[in-house]
Amino acid sequence: MKYDAILFDMDGTVVDSLADITHAVNHAMQHFGLPERSSAEVMASLGNGARYLLHAFLPADTPEGLLDEMLAYYQPYYAAHTGDRTRPYDGILPMMERLRAMGLRLAIISNKPDAAVQPLVRTYFAELVALAVGERPGVRRKPAPDMIDAAAAEMGVDKSRCLYVGDSEVDVETARSAGIGCISVTWGFRSRAQLLQAGAETIIDRPDELPELVR
Repeated sequence: MKYDAILFDMDGTVVDSLADITHAVNHAMQHFGLPERSSAEVMASLGNGARYLLHAFLPADTPEGLLDEMLAYYQPYYAAHTGDRTRPYDGILPMMERLRAMGLRLAIISNKPDAAVQPLVRTYFAELVALAVGERPGVRRKPAPDMIDAAAAEMGVDKSRCLYVGDSEVDVETARSAGIGCISVTWGFRSRAQLLQAGAETIIDRPDELPELVR
């Protein structure tokens, strides 16, 4: 087998978190007297972390200080509500179990704040993943390769034997920057057309397709 480890994006790849993220964004927007956003608008801006997400909904002349205040308000609120409605997509847990049975190590690599990543991992993936890496100080977020480099090193796996799985253009670029293979999925926050436009080369429509591709 070509791979020793499979690294997964989180939002839109292993969990459907759109409802909770949209709720937290609009909670912050209300607090700061700004108009609420639809789930479609939030979905279109996901993938680059919380700061980028909130920045996308602010007027162009918004002072940087206000963005900092919003982020400081949003992050603890979202961390407290990250699991209200968020659940793994259908087929994700059985797929991961199959990959583990094949002898592969699994990890989650996310631009979601680490304080929100870890509770979800403990709830749904504790017996399946070797580690999870969320956005944290000192590690550049995706599409920089730092999170992938850190995960491979911590697992003791040669990065060249890692495969990255994600649902967005950020994930395609992340795999490219890390110099590893990428499989893109269509059940998340981007369409097949958007993934192809981003340069995706291998695309799957169902979780159960992944073990066979890896094998």
